[in-house]
Amino acid sequence: MKVLLLGQHGQVSQALQQSLGHHIELTVLGREQLDLAKPHEIRQQVLQQRPALIINAAAHTAVDQAESEPELAFAINATAPGILAEAAAELGAPLIHYSTDYVFDGSKAALYQEADTPNPLSVYGRSKLAGEQAITAVGGAHLILRTSWVYSLHGKNFLLTMQRLLQERDSLNVVDDQIGAPTWAGTIAHTTTQLIEHWRNGQNGPWGVYHLSAQGETSWFGFASAIAEHLRRQGKNVATLQPIASSAYPTPAQRPLNSRLDCRRLEQAWQVQLPDWQSALNECLNRSD
Repeated sequence: MKVLLLGQHGQVSQALQQSLGHHIELTVLGREQLDLAKPHEIRQQVLQQRPALIINAAAHTAVDQAESEPELAFAINATAPGILAEAAAELGAPLIHYSTDYVFDGSKAALYQEADTPNPLSVYGRSKLAGEQAITAVGGAHLILRTSWVYSLHGKNFLLTMQRLLQERDSLNVVDDQIGAPTWAGTIAHTTTQLIEHWRNGQNGPWGVYHLSAQGETSWFGFASAIAEHLRRQGKNVATLQPIASSAYPTPAQRPLNSRLDCRRLEQAWQVQLPDWQSALNECLNRSD
């Protein structure tokens, strides 16, 4: 089966390239081959490849930077997914697309479900929501997978930043009032591979929007504390961590205080099981030892 993967160097794409099986003919297009900020090039490239499945792991993910370049964020996160959905529908190929907890404002006390009304606080969140809406409007076979707090051993992310800062500094302030589930890119890739296998075997659930994040919850401070503990077990000196409120660490883009996603619908409809965030983090970190 021929699969077209968009996004080459991102965390999820890197994990997918390792996870997707040998029975798949994988074509990966990075920004050098297909710039999603240039919508007129997308349809032609996709139709030329004629894949049986399209996975869009490309996105404008610089959350704060998006505040100062909304046109670029919307081109990549909103316009491009809509064009991909149109091309996929033309080919009769399903589209798998990744979205974010940032489509919600975080004001809900409980876990967010797929049917909850989005209300993004940032340009990034609004652009990702617009991408979801563009795909849904096309009406073809698609999975929109909302995830949260993605990290890996590649690229730029909270895990790698914390590993560095914890060893460079004596003390470190980390936000403690934003709650969510750190989700390893390896978890996203493994689950996506399972979803593809179920679809190929005719065991898939309904198409649509689903939540895909690790189970359990913590704060950024709790996540940082778990990273620090791993470094201590390796015999390394680490900074003292101090919990702070979001108001003490202002950023250009406002973040939701509650990023917790209810993933039961994906687990039940598609027969997959998602790990808790601590065990996934340990698996990730053990690969770096």
